Amino acid sequence: MTAALRQIDQAPFSQQLREATREAHERAERSAFVAKLLDGSAGLSGYAALAAQHFHIYSALEEAGRSLADHPVVGRFLITGLDRVPALTADLEFLLGPRWRDAAVARPATVAYCERIAEVARTWPDGFVAHHYTRYLGDISGGQVIRSRLRTRYDIDGAGARFYDFSALGSPAAFRRRYRELLDTAGWDPAERERIIAEARVAFRHNEAVFAELDRAA
Repeated sequence: MTAALRQIDQAPFSQQLREATREAHERAERSAFVAKLLDGSAGLSGYAALAAQHFHIYSALEEAGRSLADHPVVGRFLITGLDRVPALTADLEFLLGPRWRDAAVARPATVAYCERIAEVARTWPDGFVAHHYTRYLGDISGGQVIRSRLRTRYDIDGAGARFYDFSALGSPAAFRRRYRELLDTAGWDPAERERIIAEARVAFRHNEAVFAELDRAA
C-alpha cells in the first residue's frame, strides 16, 4: 500500500467517503444536462422537469427516513430542517401550476432510483445513509451553484427555488461539520464503511442516469 493510500485509509470516514466518490461526483456535475441548466439553455421547462424528478426522489428518501427514525444510527442523520418535499411541492406549484402533479411524472431512471432507496432502507438501514449523504450534502453544497444560476439565468429566487434554501439549518459550514462528525462517529467497521462507499457510488450512478434521461427529453 502506498503512503497516499495509507493516509486515506487512516483518515476520518467522512474524508474517505468524499475522496472515494469524488470522481463519480465530478462526472455527475459534468453531465450535459447540468451544463445546460447552468448556462440557461435548458430553459425553465428543463428546470421544472428536474424539480419534478427531485420531488419523487426526495419523497422516496424522506419516506424511507421516517421508517428508520428509531434506528440507532440512521435516526441521528434525520436532522430537522433537511426535508425537501414541502419546498419542492411549493416550487412545482409555482412552476407548473395547481395541477402540477399531473405533469410531474417520474421518469424510468427516477423510478429505478426510488426503488433502490426503498430497497436499501428496507434490507440494509445503515446503507441508507449513503443515499442520504449523496443527496443532502450535494444539494447543500454544489446545489447552491444552481440556486445562484436560477437567479441570474432564469430570474427565479424564493418561489420556485425553495428547494435550494437550507437557511433553516443555520450556517452551511457548521452543518457540514456536524454531518461529517455523524459519519465519523457512526461506529461502522472497515468492511461496512467499504459497503457504504460502494452504495454511495451506486447513488451517484442513479443520479447520472436521471440527468441523462432529462437531457434526452430536453
